[in-house]
Amino acid sequence: MTGAQEGDGLVGIVLVSHSASVAASVAELAKGLAGGGPMAPVAAAGGTADGGIGTSAELIVAAAREVDRGAGIALLADLGSSVLTVKSLLLEDELPPGSRLVDAPFVEGAVAAVVAASAGAALPAVESTAGEAYAYRKA
Repeated sequence: MTGAQEGDGLVGIVLVSHSASVAASVAELAKGLAGGGPMAPVAAAGGTADGGIGTSAELIVAAAREVDRGAGIALLADLGSSVLTVKSLLLEDELPPGSRLVDAPFVEGAVAAVVAASAGAALPAVESTAGEAYAYRKA
């Protein structure tokens, strides 16, 4: 298929963190645990444009556009201002159509979202699966 990209037709995942290395590491972990086969497009949007700690609306928008395959985009954010930045971008229609902020724990939710999206789940199922990660008990 000419011009096809990895993850065509799958929900895209954007991981928004205050740290570029945290976002990239969680993306790498989630993709590694998703196993073989088709892989949902995943992008990290961490830190500020100049490489500092913080949140960058520009990096989030660029990451969302990168993973947009027309099936929707699940955005998972780590802390307060990253959540507020994503909410603001959604309210201002700065993100591709079908973008949703997912209420889920950052690491566990990211893994669940990438696994579900890679299996071909639609955006509502990806969102639900990621949110279920709040119930994962560790003790």
